[in-house]
Amino acid sequence: MNSMDSIVNSLLSSFRQVPPAAIPAMLDCILASTDSSPSSIFSTLFDEFPSFSKGMIGGSKELDFEQRNCIVSFVSAICHLLKKLGADTRYMQLLIWKIFLPLMKLVHSNDRELFNKVAGMTFGVVADTNSWGVVEVTIIPFLLRLVGLSMGEIQSEELDAYKLCPTSKNSVGRHLGPQCTLHDDIVQCNPNYLPLPVSCHILTLILDASQLSLHTVRSVSELDFDGCCADKFSAKLLWDLCNITIKMLPQSLDHRSSAITFFLPSIFRALDSHSAFEVSINGQNYILSRKNILEKLWKSCKTLFYLGPLERRDAYAILSLYMSFFTYTDEFHMSRTTEIFDLRAEKQFWDEMKKGLVDKESSVRKQSLFILKRTINLDEKTQYQTIGKTIDERSLVRRGMTKRERWAEEEAMSLGVGIIYKESDFLSSCYQKWEAFFLLYEMLEEYGTHLVEAAWNHQMTLLLHSSLSPENSVKTINGNVFHTWMDSSEEIFEWLAVLWERGFCHDNPQVRCLVMQSFLSTEWTKCNYAKLVPQNFVTGSLVEGLNDPVHNKDFGVRGVYSTWTIEAAGQFFSRYSSFLDERNGVAFLKSLAVVAKRQSFGRAGLMCLTKCISSAACGIGQCSDVSPVILQDKDSYISDQVDLLDTFRYIIESSKQHFNPSYRHQVCENILAAAASVVIPIDVPIETLLLFISSLPREITDNGGSLRLKVQEWLGMSVEKPSTSDSLQTNLKLLESLIGYQRKLISSFHAIDSFVSYDDEDLDSWEAEAKRWTRVLFLVIKEKEDLNPISKFIQDHGSNVCDRSNNLEWVPVKFLILLLSFIHELQVLQGRLVGCLKTGSSKTSLGISDKVGQYSMMESSTIFVVFSKLFFSILDALVSYAGMSCSIFWSKHMEEGGDFSGSIRGRLGGPSQRRLSSSLTSSVLQAVTSIKAVASISSWSAQFGTDASLTSAVTHLWNFCWKISSTSTACNSEIEAEICLAAYEAVAGSLEGLLSMFSLLLLDHVTEDDQLTTLEADGKSVLDSLLRTLLQNINNIIAVGNLARTRRAVLLNWKWICLELLLSIPKHALKTGDHLRKHNFYFSDTTLIWTFDDLVDSLENAGDASVLPMLRSVRLIMELLALGRKGSMVSTCHGIDIQMMWKLVRSSWILHVSCKKRRIAPIAALMSSVMHYSVFDNEKMHEYENAPGPLKWFVEKILEEGTKSPRTIRLAALHLSGLWLSCPSIIKFYMKELKLLTQYGSVAFDEDFEAELSENRDAKIEVSVLAKSPDPELTEEFINTELYARVSVAVMFSKLAEIAGTHNEDRNGSAALVSGKMFLLELLNSVVNDEDLAKELCKKYSAIHRRKVRAWQMICILSHFIDHDIVQQVTHNLHVSLYRNNFPSVRQYLETFAIHVYLNFPLLVGQELVPMLRDYNMRPQALSSYVFIAANIILHSTEEYKHRHLSELLPCIIPLLTSHHHTLRGFTQLLVHQVLQKLLPSDSSSYATMTLEEKCFQDLRSYLQNNPDCARLRASMEGYLDAFDPKKSVTPTGIFSTRVEELEFECVPATLMDQVINFLNETREDLRCSMANDAAAIKNESLLVDNDGKCKEIPGNLTERQTVVLLVQDISLDFQRKITVSKHEMQSFSSTVLLENEGPLNSLLGIEKEDQLLDQLLHLKTVAFEKLNASRQDIILVASLIDRIPNLAGLARTCEVFRASALAIADKNIVKDKQFQLISVTAEKWVPIVEVPVSSMKIFLEKKKQEGFSILGLEQTANSISLDRYVFPKRTALVLGREKEGIPVDIIHILDACIEIPQLGIVRSLNVHVSGAIALWEYTRQQRSSSC
Repeated sequence: MNSMDSIVNSLLSSFRQVPPAAIPAMLDCILASTDSSPSSIFSTLFDEFPSFSKGMIGGSKELDFEQRNCIVSFVSAICHLLKKLGADTRYMQLLIWKIFLPLMKLVHSNDRELFNKVAGMTFGVVADTNSWGVVEVTIIPFLLRLVGLSMGEIQSEELDAYKLCPTSKNSVGRHLGPQCTLHDDIVQCNPNYLPLPVSCHILTLILDASQLSLHTVRSVSELDFDGCCADKFSAKLLWDLCNITIKMLPQSLDHRSSAITFFLPSIFRALDSHSAFEVSINGQNYILSRKNILEKLWKSCKTLFYLGPLERRDAYAILSLYMSFFTYTDEFHMSRTTEIFDLRAEKQFWDEMKKGLVDKESSVRKQSLFILKRTINLDEKTQYQTIGKTIDERSLVRRGMTKRERWAEEEAMSLGVGIIYKESDFLSSCYQKWEAFFLLYEMLEEYGTHLVEAAWNHQMTLLLHSSLSPENSVKTINGNVFHTWMDSSEEIFEWLAVLWERGFCHDNPQVRCLVMQSFLSTEWTKCNYAKLVPQNFVTGSLVEGLNDPVHNKDFGVRGVYSTWTIEAAGQFFSRYSSFLDERNGVAFLKSLAVVAKRQSFGRAGLMCLTKCISSAACGIGQCSDVSPVILQDKDSYISDQVDLLDTFRYIIESSKQHFNPSYRHQVCENILAAAASVVIPIDVPIETLLLFISSLPREITDNGGSLRLKVQEWLGMSVEKPSTSDSLQTNLKLLESLIGYQRKLISSFHAIDSFVSYDDEDLDSWEAEAKRWTRVLFLVIKEKEDLNPISKFIQDHGSNVCDRSNNLEWVPVKFLILLLSFIHELQVLQGRLVGCLKTGSSKTSLGISDKVGQYSMMESSTIFVVFSKLFFSILDALVSYAGMSCSIFWSKHMEEGGDFSGSIRGRLGGPSQRRLSSSLTSSVLQAVTSIKAVASISSWSAQFGTDASLTSAVTHLWNFCWKISSTSTACNSEIEAEICLAAYEAVAGSLEGLLSMFSLLLLDHVTEDDQLTTLEADGKSVLDSLLRTLLQNINNIIAVGNLARTRRAVLLNWKWICLELLLSIPKHALKTGDHLRKHNFYFSDTTLIWTFDDLVDSLENAGDASVLPMLRSVRLIMELLALGRKGSMVSTCHGIDIQMMWKLVRSSWILHVSCKKRRIAPIAALMSSVMHYSVFDNEKMHEYENAPGPLKWFVEKILEEGTKSPRTIRLAALHLSGLWLSCPSIIKFYMKELKLLTQYGSVAFDEDFEAELSENRDAKIEVSVLAKSPDPELTEEFINTELYARVSVAVMFSKLAEIAGTHNEDRNGSAALVSGKMFLLELLNSVVNDEDLAKELCKKYSAIHRRKVRAWQMICILSHFIDHDIVQQVTHNLHVSLYRNNFPSVRQYLETFAIHVYLNFPLLVGQELVPMLRDYNMRPQALSSYVFIAANIILHSTEEYKHRHLSELLPCIIPLLTSHHHTLRGFTQLLVHQVLQKLLPSDSSSYATMTLEEKCFQDLRSYLQNNPDCARLRASMEGYLDAFDPKKSVTPTGIFSTRVEELEFECVPATLMDQVINFLNETREDLRCSMANDAAAIKNESLLVDNDGKCKEIPGNLTERQTVVLLVQDISLDFQRKITVSKHEMQSFSSTVLLENEGPLNSLLGIEKEDQLLDQLLHLKTVAFEKLNASRQDIILVASLIDRIPNLAGLARTCEVFRASALAIADKNIVKDKQFQLISVTAEKWVPIVEVPVSSMKIFLEKKKQEGFSILGLEQTANSISLDRYVFPKRTALVLGREKEGIPVDIIHILDACIEIPQLGIVRSLNVHVSGAIALWEYTRQQRSSSC
């Protein structure tokens, strides 16, 4: 090994041990002591670098300290040697290519600090040797090339300064030799040689180093190296970095992040030191200045703003970075010599700042605020021509500010954003406006609600007032004119909109409420403020804010769908739109309404939106300043109206998801008012008008609907001011438009010879369109003459319906659909009229008028007659058309159909996808529609008379049904099966029409077809054949299996519908009084039972659409079988047996469970079908062979499921109560179920129950079929409440009691009595012995409390069933219950029940009641009940027993007037006065002749009458004493009709006992308040604190002796302490006390005077206190604001542990609480506790401040000091705030300082006890440290 190797090895080993700073000195020693040259050592170290780096870095993810030191030392050595070598290009290139870049590649991901050290030393040696030329031709092009390639650029055209030419490449190659690789080769081998951030970082370091070098050598004029000086190098590099930065900004997130993180700060630093650089590129000189870079950056930012949220965030970061380096003050100074680019002149800049301030991302908001502040440059306020106010602390008082305002002022000043001005001040300068703006914004962004509450309203008022300033819209600064954007009124309101928007979306709901209330409370009518609010804010942020549920907490309460916010918002929008003309108003409404499509609205939000729309529409153009506008582009205006109506329709559709009808009605009313204000119906296309009106609920627009008249008024509205003639003219125009529209709708636009196909979806679309058309048509029709064009239209098309030569196939079908829509509308009109006649009033549920609506009864009859005649005239033509169309069902066409095409074969099928060709689909639809049209028209016209055409129609329909049903089709193909399916669909339509017009006419056709029926033994069953063949044929089609699965389900649905219609024929015949010939029947029992089995077998797998017809068919069969036993409808029948019933209930239950949706109609149909009256009276159905029968099993299942489904149990209660009432003998099997219904009380609210019941026709029908309630008026009031089940049971037993009383000798009467007794005893047994109901202690309004109330309510109803055989058992249980503790709400029902019992059994009064009253050891609560019972028995007994009861009961009550229990005493006074007042004569003239007993009672009555306290008590009970009615109180009406919205607890009224207790409590509370106020007044006047910090109240009028006694009493109460002193302290203290005690104890017997004893005791305890207090710390914890017992107890314990001087609390009595004592573990006995009420806190704290205490608060404020940085004064009073609200503002005003606990976690909240403990420990720690 040669000497050089040993030197290098020594160096390498020393790199691990020697610090890098010592390496240069060590190298200098080596060079001086050896003959080694710097170049030789450099070369050797260079050769060793690969192995060195591999061993040092290779494979390791993280380097330890020694490795990092070694690398730094190696680079330090290399750099030092290069400095020795001087500016040697060859060695410098070796350093860059072979050492620096490999190290950068290896180190960067491991250690950023190491990276910076290596790069710093490398470029430091470059700067020292001025080798920038080497860097220029080597690493700069290499790094720029890497950056360019990362952006996809092969060669950057703009990087002119550093293009590598061939000569330089060769030159470099010669220096490097063959072993070195140029950068092009490296890039070609690995374009990702360095990551993008590393490349950018190196370039940044190079620029910073060159700039530093430039500053260092600035005094030298020129230093060249290879023709390149430092300043030129820096300028070139800056030029290219600027260009590449601009290119990187629109690229990926990584490129943009690298540009912002690395390039821009370095560029800005360079431009900060030199405002401009001159760059020479290819012989041309360029100037790079701040203006250039800012223009390019702003252009890039404008692009980024529109790309996405991440790009927006980066754009704000770029601008904030620029503003952090440069201010406009610098620009203004530069503007004298150089041109500047002023961002403030760009409107988009200000718009983007506004958007940034309300961005959802907090970082963007902060950056925007920073940019805005730097742009406005508030720090340079002196540059403005107007001078802002300067206010010191002393001037605050002179300005007359309140304490709240002064505190807010101080908080604002601490923010450094400005001054809070008084409301009387005027913000005249732009600076003041901006200062107020920033203050308000920072309130919302950075600080809590306390500052917002303190300053928001009046600062907003100042800004509003400042909008009236006449100040010019430009400002002059140093001769430069620029726009401040806070000068004009419009600009001020744009910035105010920013504040409002930020406030509306604040995280704190209290702040959101405050800002919204502030906005809506603004006087918008003043100075026309409203028109200045930006429209985009109104239709955007404001509407979104109004959708916040926090603003509408009371929405919907008691059925009121409005709040203060909604009404105030409506007023604002009305005012805002009043400044808009008609054209702009419609555009504004359009933009406002379309918000409903952009975002989701809650119930309150949608109502508020519609209110705003309505108010805005009604207010358009109302301002007198608005001039009429001449519409130049009417098409655009009409287009806006069309869009507006479309959006209105969307809003109405959205309201349907909310099920409450009143809510939807109000929404529709608002929208309709808006439409009527701005839209002229005849101006908009008829299609749009039809769609809008069809979206309105039918119940409000049909005849008698609440909004029908408004809709008609709107439809008749003209452009001019409406008048009668204008309305008629408009009506005619609209009617003509409707007729023309319909003619156009059914017209053909195809060639005559072409065939146009259609399918079910087309028919559905035409049907919906036709229904919309007829609905609007009937709204427009006002006179009989209006029907003439309609009649002509129908007559023309109807008479030619069979003429196919002039019509395409779809024209007749469309015409038939139109006729069906007419029938539908006429049926609706007829139904509304019939409903009005049934109720006896034409008022709707939302009634607005006593009139039925548009049509009177007579006018409606005229319309019906006109249409019936019209239909009769075209009926023959329709029948003929139907006959031709139906030929498809029995023609050979279906056999020729062949196989399906691929498109048809691929259909899944379903209700609207027939698996037929287009032509066949059109043909079968034509046939089905024609049959339905004939059936519907015939059935409706038959109501108004008969006609020959009607006979032909009936004949055709009936023959069609027989022909289809009796024809057996093989259905060998799917085409045949599909056509058969369509045929049965037509049969269903035909049967429906025939059924509704069933009469002798149809009966004749039935009997004419006798040849088709089989002869039965007892006669002919005329419909058996039809029924059997129909069902068998359908079953055969299904069995063949040619139909797709979904199409089989459709066929089954039509099967059950046809079955239901056929089974309904006998029922309709019975209703119309039509009868068959003698010995004939409709059905045989065998057919019905066969059909029943088929139904039951199919129930389990029934589809949703088939459930109702199947269940109705079951019900009809059971009815027919029941009638068959009477021999009227069915041949000989034995009814349903148990096995059949078991099969039915099990299948029905499976069906019910499988239904996912609990709809009203299926549930009601299930109950009426299974629990049918015909089988319910059979006891075997309920219990069979000592086991539950099928009906019992089913009822148990239903009620069990009903506990989870409110609507199920309510419907079950309705039906079962009716059945039990009709079959009282069955009740005995259902005691358990009756108890469940009685105790049921689910809190679930079925909101859509009423809506579904009112809107769903099937639901109405099925509920009407259920057994009726005997008192529907009462039960229907509770139909959608949890009380409905027990109200139904109560009404049932009430009626059963009537039956038992009036028909006690018949079977039902005796059964009713027995069932009532059984249930009464069952309930009484439960309330006495049940574990829950017998509990004496339970929470108020808890589940047990509710169950008790429910049980005793029902027991009161059952009191009518008490008989002599059970009365003893009843009264025993009653007295047991009376003796127990119960709430007054429960006890009142016990008292009512007892009164009813003893009034009915008067002989028991003396036997049972009198002994109870004389039991004076009874609980006062029970005695109060017995007093109430006795008083009411005296008052309400019959004349026969009145005197007897008076003499027995009154003597027992009188002694209770002297009871020590105040409630019992007051209660007895009331009742005794009531008895004496009514039963004792008031004749004072005979007083002298009265007996002693009479005189006593007379005087007693006079005392109770005239005593003021008794009179006050009696006056407060007004209405309660006479309200009790013993008879009504045990009826359902008396118990359940007292429901009040505010007191909905189980319908329980306020009891007399409740009123007495409340009166006495209020009296005591008044007394307490009076005493407390007196005490507080005294305490405020003479609040003294003794040496131990204990607060005492010393009345000023006491003598010295009384004062001493008072002090001794106070000391004696608080003398015992927990002493935790050291051992020697304890010994010293004990010995002292014992010595001092010897004297008083030895001389105690000799002291005779009490004052001497007191003096010595006082001296003794004073000495003891001094000993104890000497060791306590001078800190008082003020916790008067805290009210939670656990926190106060914990604080007491903490104060005792740390020996605090005192703990101040609001109420000292709280220490007696058991919970307090449990937590404090006797701490309250040792720590001094001071009572300082909240009202006395200020006085107490000011007193302490005068005594030298520092008053501190533990609260987070703008000026609060961190706890770990605050030095506590020795004498401290620490105030703790409330758990949520903190310390009130008025208390903060008097604090010396606020301290806060540093918090690092996500949840920034500590419990107040924990916070106090932490602060107290910090105080203790500091005091202990200072004493050491």
